[in-house]
Amino acid sequence: MIRTATVDDVPVLRTMIRELATYERVPEAAKATEAQLREALFGAHPAVFALIAEGVEGPVGFALWFRNFSTWTGTHGVYLEDLYVRPEARGGGHGKALLAALAEICVERGYERFEWSVLDWNEPSIGFYRSIGAEPMDEWTVFRLTGDALHNLASARSVNAA
Repeated sequence: MIRTATVDDVPVLRTMIRELATYERVPEAAKATEAQLREALFGAHPAVFALIAEGVEGPVGFALWFRNFSTWTGTHGVYLEDLYVRPEARGGGHGKALLAALAEICVERGYERFEWSVLDWNEPSIGFYRSIGAEPMDEWTVFRLTGDALHNLASARSVNAA
């Protein structure tokens, strides 16, 4: 069963985010607190949204997503930030059900794109995504600006504006 996350799911979402970070070999990167997740998901101006995959024993996976926008199509889309299914529940259709629920949101709302990133070494996920018809955007490279580089660029704007 797939359902929309509630504020009561924040602790289990944080736990599964840490599990995902461990799977992706960067457990130290999962720094989000319950308070941050609660504000982002359920605050006055939610910035992200989450779906929960329920198994017999409770939550077994989640999808965390936000809206993006294409200037080419003139429509919003969905960007899937995280998709995770606990190891003991993999192969049970939960991942596909989460993706199908997000695809349904896109279709219902007239969104023309549903996008996400996957680590190059994650062959099981890449194979799964290809099996449902997803295509890699090989001609695109993701860039990220964080830490000192982010602050340095922000400072450069302040200097130029003066």
